[in-house]
Amino acid sequence: MEKKQYQLGDVVQMKKPHPCGTNEMEIIRMGMDIRIKCVGCKHSVLVPRSKFESKLKKVLRSAAPAEDSAATDEGEA
Repeated sequence: MEKKQYQLGDVVQMKKPHPCGTNEMEIIRMGMDIRIKCVGCKHSVLVPRSKFESKLKKVLRSAAPAEDSAATDEGEA
């Protein structure tokens, strides 16, 4: 099975919903553990990376790369 690609700032869909009812989470910290924040109620949870990867269903919205937007801003000025 292919490993899913995710990065800081991505909004991901988890297999099980949060108790508030939504299953969309935003990645706000990455390391050995990953901190995710519920899009619905803004509650954050620190999850071990291995558990996060097993519970991740798919990446809904990927964060825009900061390097590309900075390069286009400099070109317009």
